[in-house]
Amino acid sequence: MGKRRVLLLGSGKIGAMITEMLAGSGDYAVTVADRDEAALRRLARDGVELRPLDVTDQAALIETVRGHDAVMSACPYTLTPVIAEAAKAGGAHYFDLTEDVESTRRVKQLAEGSPTAFVPQCGLAPGFISIAAYDLARRFDDLRDVHMRVGALPLYPTNALKYNLTWSTDGLINEYCNPCEAIVDGHLREVMALEGDEAFALDGVTYEAFNTSGGLGTLCETLQGRVRNLDYKTVRYPGHRDIVRMLVQDLRLGERREILKDVLEAAVPATNQDVVLIFVSVSGTRDGRLMQESFAKKVYSRDIGGRVWSAIQVTTAAGICTMVDLLLDGRLPDHGFVRQEQAALSDFLDNRFGRHYA
Repeated sequence: MGKRRVLLLGSGKIGAMITEMLAGSGDYAVTVADRDEAALRRLARDGVELRPLDVTDQAALIETVRGHDAVMSACPYTLTPVIAEAAKAGGAHYFDLTEDVESTRRVKQLAEGSPTAFVPQCGLAPGFISIAAYDLARRFDDLRDVHMRVGALPLYPTNALKYNLTWSTDGLINEYCNPCEAIVDGHLREVMALEGDEAFALDGVTYEAFNTSGGLGTLCETLQGRVRNLDYKTVRYPGHRDIVRMLVQDLRLGERREILKDVLEAAVPATNQDVVLIFVSVSGTRDGRLMQESFAKKVYSRDIGGRVWSAIQVTTAAGICTMVDLLLDGRLPDHGFVRQEQAALSDFLDNRFGRHYA
């Protein structure tokens, strides 16, 4: 059997990790396309073809897609509809990392009647967190509460925000500014980002958590009518939310996102010394008794292929690489819209890429 041919669009932080995982496995022939030729050159290695490409050139993009088994988008969420349309036209399965709700709705529309699969939101949150939460939820006769908490945090916080940039600044701002889905007392609701703050501790460390957009993926739709309360919150060190709320709401930078992005990228350094915290708590009845089960995991930065990668790079890339592997192995539907929670947690954690979570 020949190598699986995948087209990766985007050669940034996550794109570099995806390239390392897939090409390093020896089973994938990877084409990486981006208009940033300097970033492309940094990904040069055996088993990888580098192709300069402006993703907004639809004709060139469709031509590049042809002949690949799958298209993986590690581009900004604003390009999601363009790439998904090209994947459909080029006859390839589609995967992305977006947390953007509107973009995912467009992907779902494109998936209707498609002979290929459309698998959006394949990262950490949305992504793996939905797989873990749904696995717990399936163990109950009746569901009561499903609470999902995820944080990508610096190991050594030093600034007032107690935060370092570890992934897409555009995605971060999107999460902090857009409305959030939740199920409250059995009803699907829109709740405000940066609200619903709470404090909790894990392994002796105190954290705060608050509403952010997009982390639930399609789980609201999947569990609606079956759960009383369902929510997703981002985890930070205490004090972070108050400063972000001052920037986004009081100074109204949520309405001037380019300025907010410039401020964050000029003032908040990136780091590879991070930890990803994953916590899911589910309660409900089983055999007539009210029960609760939880899933908790911390993933740290690690050496892969002779280079240190951040925990958020590892977990995000492992999410999308695992879903590609599972689909091409026949463990996921190969056509139409595919939700993250359709993947079995056991299949995910047994996978060669998913083991980074195990």
